Amino acid sequence: MTQNRTTRLERGRGALGPALELVHTGRAPTRAVLTSELGVTRATAGAVAAELEALGLITVDSRPTASAGSQGRPSHRLFIDERGPVVLAAQIHADGYRVALVGLGGRIVATAAGCGTIPADPAHVLAEAVAAGSALLRESGRRCLGAGLAVPSAVAEPDGEALNPLHLAWPAGAPVRELFLRALADAAIPGVTERIGFTGNDVNLGALAEHRHGAGRGARDLLCVASGHRGVGGALVLDGRLHSGSSGLALEVGHLTVNPEGAPCHCGSRGCLDVEADPLAFLGAAGRTPGPEGSLLHQSVDLLRNDYADPGVRAAADLLIDRLGLGIAGLVNILNPDRIILGGLHRALVETDPERLRAVVADRSLWGRSGGVPILPCSLDHNSLVGAAELAWQPVLDDPLVVVDR
Repeated sequence: MTQNRTTRLERGRGALGPALELVHTGRAPTRAVLTSELGVTRATAGAVAAELEALGLITVDSRPTASAGSQGRPSHRLFIDERGPVVLAAQIHADGYRVALVGLGGRIVATAAGCGTIPADPAHVLAEAVAAGSALLRESGRRCLGAGLAVPSAVAEPDGEALNPLHLAWPAGAPVRELFLRALADAAIPGVTERIGFTGNDVNLGALAEHRHGAGRGARDLLCVASGHRGVGGALVLDGRLHSGSSGLALEVGHLTVNPEGAPCHCGSRGCLDVEADPLAFLGAAGRTPGPEGSLLHQSVDLLRNDYADPGVRAAADLLIDRLGLGIAGLVNILNPDRIILGGLHRALVETDPERLRAVVADRSLWGRSGGVPILPCSLDHNSLVGAAELAWQPVLDDPLVVVDR
């Protein structure tokens, strides 16, 4: 490295993390944009990009070409290195688990799933999921820099306990982070130690992924509501940052009452979104008995998409949309988000009949009539997995030089 480049890099070393995050989230597609976003000289931005390329995290187009109609000097394009390192992401849900290798940019490189009854001892399924992820890593030959886990429960901070895994047989307060770290240590995955495994609520992590890479990109105050394999969850991004409350327990929207005379909820109340607007509720309203094959989420989405012309299925969809709209309207009144995104079965519902849902929210919320809060389907497949990967990538985004030590 020349002395001039060394000097420029030293001046820009503090910009390595911000620069990588800009490329990671797609906000700096070229070196010119990177220069502008970082507020540094062109030479410094070039040195920073070169260092990130030397670390094996990005690639820089060596022969820039001007786009059609553009003026001035063409800029080098910046890309995530497609053969770069990955992190291991795992998601536990009521019908099994899914694991994935996820690169920078939120790109899923490989994935595998396991279905079946989740045992009452979380250690068993976590060990099985980590073993499946380890097999993916061996097959891929990719370098792994960390691991993240998404679970269908509020996760208390800082200890990482699953406080209310209502749709699993796990005990309340199960130490999922500790068990996940132990499974990682037992698997002895090269590059992954028990110090770099991270855990969070599945809907929170889905919202984080959508905000960085999907339908929530660019929103300042983003509300996410999603029905997983069972139940309903919510998440909130405020001023660009995930809001999890003082101890990780914020936005338990599944326990908003939308039908006071409705079904008993696992929380002890009645008529909560959790039991009135999830896949099991939809199948029941449509008069369908859950089958033995496939998850409840997949069965309900397939029914909605393939048999919507059936009057019973359409009536069930209308019922769930109305219940969901009541819940969202109350949240809009309290939170005043600038965008709402819906995941899981709710994603399929808004894709099927977007106007009905928007009308219910507008009719029931103070602000729905003026301006209209955009309500959009989530755009990422497996967004909770991508969000779990975001937890694992965050130390690298904070300081890309940590890759040298892993």
